[in-house]
Amino acid sequence: MTIVAYICAIWCLALLVLNFSAVFVTARKCRARSRNMPAAENAPPVSVIRPLRGVETFSEETLRASFEFDYPHYELLFCVQNSHDPIIPMVEGMMAEYPSIPSRLLIGDDYVSVNPKLNNCVKGWDAARYDFVVLADSNALTPRDYIQTMLAGFRDDDTAMVVSMPIGSQPDGYWAHVECAILNTFQARWQYGAEAIGIGFAQGKNMMWRREVLDRAGGIRALGSDIAEDAASTKIIRAQGMKIRLVDMPFEQPLGRRTAREVYSRHVRWARLRRVTFPGYFLPEFQNGSFLPVVLGAYSALLFEADAALTAGAILTSLYAAEFALARVCGWAFDWRFPFALLMRDALLPAMFVDACLFDDFVWHGNAMTVREGTETTAG
Repeated sequence: MTIVAYICAIWCLALLVLNFSAVFVTARKCRARSRNMPAAENAPPVSVIRPLRGVETFSEETLRASFEFDYPHYELLFCVQNSHDPIIPMVEGMMAEYPSIPSRLLIGDDYVSVNPKLNNCVKGWDAARYDFVVLADSNALTPRDYIQTMLAGFRDDDTAMVVSMPIGSQPDGYWAHVECAILNTFQARWQYGAEAIGIGFAQGKNMMWRREVLDRAGGIRALGSDIAEDAASTKIIRAQGMKIRLVDMPFEQPLGRRTAREVYSRHVRWARLRRVTFPGYFLPEFQNGSFLPVVLGAYSALLFEADAALTAGAILTSLYAAEFALARVCGWAFDWRFPFALLMRDALLPAMFVDACLFDDFVWHGNAMTVREGTETTAG
């Protein structure tokens, strides 16, 4: 029993050290500060591709932000698959309102993979004129210094891509706060923790490519090698011995109202994709959240004849206090619902892990899909 107690205690301590280290790294990179980074005098021109589909809650806000970058030379390429898409009049209105900003609306679908977003982006990549190309999701809220913030990440010649994960903002209701607890103080800190040890991952919300890197691999169509374009991007970049870096201050994704079903289905979908695209990194995810450290700590305390309940409470409090401090330092959304959102998130994480292991099917942008398609695409 003594050996088991020590194993549990050491395992618990290791998980706590990992969590606190990731929080520290993220706090240093993402601490809140003014969004006024100036563009460099020799700033290169940049192409910004935004795939669109339908009108979303914050469509007007996110579209307008694209036209208001404080950057001297960029072009906007809006990609829509269907000529009857209701977002088109809004895009055309914005383009007319900002005639000085070079922008184009590209309509059509190029089927290169099972990934509808990638298919929508192909025409934008083909039309892009510049050596730095951004792929930015429709619901990403881009600040005025968006482009120069991303360019600042290209500190070395071996940097192929700079990305920003989404930081949930403008939550409306309890479940939107749960999604903030998943996106912000959880996923963001593990992304920055991975980057700190040299294993940065692409994330499709905001990706700036050094175009020549992807062109060497066959261009944007090469991203069809995986069901998710960000997973394919990561593998292509690593195959060339290059790096992915994260921006120092990640960008927002306004959430609005969320339901429990929306939050669960969105994040279990990405868990299933991670299981297929990066199984070696997915398997340790069962240790995520507070559940395992609390159980290990309480059990080891019980074996050492200490107060198990007090130990569990101390571990949970310390983990959540670190996340609260992180949200505060970074200026991320939180209020009195934050601790309850953390509890719900940590209750969902084990369920989502098991779900991701057992099931393959999901719905993405209205398309019924399965992660088996990604395996078949890669194999073919």
